[in-house]
Parts: sequence; C-alpha cells; structure tokens
Amino acid sequence: MAGRCKYSCATASETLEWIKAIVDFIKPFTFLINAHVVNFFSDRLWEAVDKDWIDCLRNESTENLLLIPSGIVQDHWPDSLKEFVLTLKSLEFPRQQADLQMVWPSFPVTSLNTVLAQGMNLKKKHEVEVLSAVVNSIANTVKADAIVDVGAGQGYLAQVLSFQYQHSVVAIDASSHHGKVTNARAERIKKYYAAQMRKKGSGNKNPNVPKTITCRVMSIDTLKALSNMSLHSDDVEQSKLVEQNHQEIEGRKLRSSCNSLVLAGLHACGDLSVTMLKTFVECKEVKAVVSIGCCYNLLSEEGIDLAGSPSGFPISHGVKSLGFTLGKSSGDLACQSAERWRSLEMDAGVRNFELHAFRAAFQMLAYLYAFHIFMEMVLLSFILKVSEVIVTSPSVGRQGKALRRQQQRRILESRLHIEDHTCPSFDQKHCGIAYSFLNPKESKMDDKSVSMLDTAALSHGNSFNRSTRCEHTVSDDKYLLFEKYCLSGLCRLDLKPLDNLNLHRLWDEAEPFADIIGPYWSLRAALAPVLETYILLDRLLFLQEQGSSLEAVMLPVFDPVLSPRNVAIIAKKPKS
Repeated sequence: MAGRCKYSCATASETLEWIKAIVDFIKPFTFLINAHVVNFFSDRLWEAVDKDWIDCLRNESTENLLLIPSGIVQDHWPDSLKEFVLTLKSLEFPRQQADLQMVWPSFPVTSLNTVLAQGMNLKKKHEVEVLSAVVNSIANTVKADAIVDVGAGQGYLAQVLSFQYQHSVVAIDASSHHGKVTNARAERIKKYYAAQMRKKGSGNKNPNVPKTITCRVMSIDTLKALSNMSLHSDDVEQSKLVEQNHQEIEGRKLRSSCNSLVLAGLHACGDLSVTMLKTFVECKEVKAVVSIGCCYNLLSEEGIDLAGSPSGFPISHGVKSLGFTLGKSSGDLACQSAERWRSLEMDAGVRNFELHAFRAAFQMLAYLYAFHIFMEMVLLSFILKVSEVIVTSPSVGRQGKALRRQQQRRILESRLHIEDHTCPSFDQKHCGIAYSFLNPKESKMDDKSVSMLDTAALSHGNSFNRSTRCEHTVSDDKYLLFEKYCLSGLCRLDLKPLDNLNLHRLWDEAEPFADIIGPYWSLRAALAPVLETYILLDRLLFLQEQGSSLEAVMLPVFDPVLSPRNVAIIAKKPKS
C-alpha cells in the first residue's frame, strides 16, 4: 500500500512545514540525488546504499522495481526500505489529474476541431485542450482584456485561446522560427474561421488572430514591458513578427490599453516560469497567472550560478532560509516520471536497465580511451621536443635520426586524427556527446532512459530472452550486445577501436554488478516526485508570502501518464 500525502499547502505556514519535512528527509540521501549513473561501475556507486536494500532488490522482479517510484513496496522487503519508499510517497504532491469541474462548476473542456488540432500529437492535444479551458475560465473570472502566452512555441495554446475562446492574445517566444510558424499556421486557421463566420452571416467580421513577438525574456522588466505593450497600437502589428532584443523593449515608452492581463505558460522552460510568477507579483496590470513549468535542470540556482544574478531557485524567503541547494543533477532527476515508469512493460524495463548498464560500462571504456590518448599526446610532445633538439643541435646524432623521428611523429599524428571512413562525420552534436563521456560531472545524459547513442548502438540487436537461454549463452549474448554498443558508440564519436583495449575484460569486470543498476536507478527515481514537489512548493510559497494581496493554488491539471509535468500554479489578485 503506497503512502498517502499527509501535508497541506493551503497556507504559507503549512507549505513551509511541508518543505521542511522534505528537506529533513532527503538530506541523508544527497549521495543518491547527486549521483551520475554513468559512473555506476567506475565509482562503485552501489556501495553507498544500504547493503540490505541492495541484496534484497537485486533479486526483485523488474515489474516490482518499476513500481518503486510510485511508492509501491513488497512485504518481504526490509522495514527500513519500506519506510524509505512510503515516506517519499507521503511527501510528494499528488499527481492524479484533478476533477476540474469540481474546482470550476461551469468549467467546459471543448474538444479541438481538426483544424486547430492539426500538427499536434496526442500529448500536446490533451495539454492544449485542458489548459486553454483553464486559462479561459481564469481570464473570464478576472475580466481580462488580453492573455499573454509566455514561451508560446509554435502557438498552439495562443491560437486556441484566440480562435476558439475569442480572446485577444500575444504569443511570446525566443525563436523567430517559432514565430513564423505560428503566423503561418494562424493564417490558415483564420481562413477556416472566416469562412465559418460568413456561413453564419457574421458579415465581414474577422476572427481574433494572436499577435506574435520574438524576444528572449531575460528579466522581469522585459516581461513587464511586453505585457504592458498595447495590443491595439502599432507596437505589435497583427499577424506580423516583431523582433526586438530586451534592452530595446525595456527602453521604449510603451502605452498600455489593457488594465487586466493574464500570463499563461505551458511548460515555460527553466527560469521563464519563475519570471512569470515574479512579473505577476510586480506588475499591477497582470491580474492572474497560470504557470506549468518544466526543465528544472535549466533553473539558475542561488549559491551555484553567477553571483548577484536573480536566481530561478529558490525564490521564496522560507526556502532561502533553509539553505538547502539542489544542483543540476537534482533538476534532471526531478523531471523523472513515476507514472511513466509504472506504465513500462517488463521487456521495456529490462531493456532500459540494460542500456544503463552498457552506458555505465562504456564510461569505463571512455576513461581508458582518454588515458590512452593522453599518453599518446605526452609521447608525441616528447618526440617533438627531441626532434627539435636533434635538428637544431649539430652535436646530437645524425640527421637521419631526425628524419626517422619526423616520420614517427607523422604516424602518431595520423593515429590521433583517426581517419576511419566507415564512421559518420564528427559533427557538433557528437562532439557534445564526447565531452559528456569524458566529463561526467557536466553530463546530462545519465538521467535519460534511452539516449540517442543507446538507441543507435543497439539498433542491430534485440535484448536477450531470459526464459529460453542457458546462463552461459545469456552472458555471451549480453557481451555481444555490449560489444555492439561500444563499437557503435566509438564510431559515433569518430574514434577508432584500439587493439590494446580489451572489451571482454572490461565487461567481465562490470557484469557481476550489472544486476544492481536496476535497483539503484529505481531507488534514485523514487526521489524524483519529491524533488519536483520541493521546487513547486518554493514557487507556491513565494506567492503565499505576498499575503492577502493574491490567491494561489497548485493543481494537477493533466493526465500524468500523458503529460508528466502536469502541476499548474494558478494565482490571481482579488478584486479591490
């Protein structure tokens, strides 16, 4: 039986109590939170975990391991392990989709027609249908003159709010490409709705079309200026892309014809969600905000990022006073989805754990390769130095030695540049992967279930079938898969396999502990919902700390299986 949340966030004091409980519980497990799973074998990460837990879980079925992040325990587990999983479950904010009609009795979720839904996948269609209805309800409550879609992407939300709900909308995004796509798509939709209006005898009335602004929102002042920008002036010409940098926008004298604005953000990335909340607090024209965040790994953090710059975490005085930082690895982990884990089938789960094992073993190969290259560079440097002495000093040997040294240098240089025409070209994307291999502390790949490399490396072979092979054959098959993984990985990095690197020996070293990586990764993923709760409660507390000048709630508005980042922070300023 999973633990139930026993905390409340109805008031600032209750929210802070919940936050303190989270910090007190997860502090002893920072070694698990900050771990890089790519270093599983090289740093023997499992040794930091309670031995009784590992001994128990390494014999557990894959199905039961996949349930751990959802707070599901087994009766035969050690009491301390059951307490760990159940306590985490009790500390997380519930993700089950709320009954929105209970929250707003007149709340209608209207299914999108085929014209508006064009280009949307199932996840995006679900998100836009629900959030547009939520934003419409909030906008009607505060009698909003306009809605600002922050981080609008290709404008799906903005267009539904404009065409279906008849609101004036400004869509802001940093990508000029997104702005052009938004405008082109809006023009196609406009023709459809104009034709519908003519059929209904609405005369020459044109449907609302969202206005687009291309601007990287770098500060609260930028977003405040954009929010105040007159929707009916030439500042934002309808259906045309306006490209300006934030200094130009902040420096302009902007007229405001909107006394009531709503800020909306569907998965506004990193600090952008936080900037929305701060703008809502500071800008009197913004009467409400509906924010659903994502990409917590991109949050700037106080005490970690540049000193003096406004940080994305923490933003509440209460969390700042606790002094408990997270870091990039924690932000990555907070994006893991317990619901997605639970919905994995056994074969997919087994494959997922195998890929993590191969990736961690490949990291050891990467270290060996890096050491080999380093030694070659040292040797090359030595040879170049000796060659220089030989050439410039008549007292040292014959010139023939210098020629032989130069020839040796060319051979080494050729090996270092590695010209293997069977491998793909070394582009910038692969360079980034290579950097992450050799710099694991900077790597973000360890928290991805299946990376681009993983998929490519195993594209020529499927996972083994445990039920039909003897143990020896299974072991051989695993090694063959690992060998394919490594050869494909090296090829993608434009690196040639070295004769003196023994892959079989490397796998023999890692394989005895490969069955522990599933339990380890499952325990680590169990912390994810609580870390996300910690980040979201900080945002809610920031709003609650403003006192009675506003009302704020957290609400899971999407189906968490379809859309794992499903918690909306909704706030509005009461009518004076």
